[in-house]
Amino acid sequence: MIKEQQVLCEGAELMQISLSDKQISRLLNYLSLILKWNRTYNLSAIRNPIESVKKHLLDSLSIIPYLKSGRLLDVGSGAGLPGIVISIMLPEIEVSVLDSVGKKCRFMQVVKTELELKNLTIINSRVESFEKNKYYNQITSRAFAGVNKTIRLTEHLLADNGIYLLMKGDYIKEKEIEKLNVTIHPLSVPFIAEKRSVLEIKI
Repeated sequence: MIKEQQVLCEGAELMQISLSDKQISRLLNYLSLILKWNRTYNLSAIRNPIESVKKHLLDSLSIIPYLKSGRLLDVGSGAGLPGIVISIMLPEIEVSVLDSVGKKCRFMQVVKTELELKNLTIINSRVESFEKNKYYNQITSRAFAGVNKTIRLTEHLLADNGIYLLMKGDYIKEKEIEKLNVTIHPLSVPFIAEKRSVLEIKI
């Protein structure tokens, strides 16, 4: 994984994100688990290791500068993106990853155990039926649903003064955000040609 480590470290440096040796090790071990499980469970359409570093790890790392303190929920987390990357990078934040697909949650549980991510909770549920006795200060998603649908399905889980941090591509429908209190943060993800952005939404 020497090439993968080089791409990871160079990309993080270009984003001015500092990685410790422990974080590098955990991120690369996480990548190895994705690639291994992908052979059987089809977690991702991306199967090339270098492309996985770019489009999974670096893309997920790009949200780190916009995160606040407090409890975080990653909705439709799939293979754990960006939730598990956030858990690795910010051990002081209590991170919950939610997905309705059992095999994806089993994979994330393996990652939690093998990487010893004590701040990570895996939830196997449909978000609209998930009831929690504590609320989340921030809700993230990378490939879950449109903006309005995401808010509609998760608003009951957001704490007072909580925020959404939704990762989007370059195409954002004006209709989706015209009535929202939203700040668009353009992202520059190294080695990825597609435009990316984070929508910071206050309800």
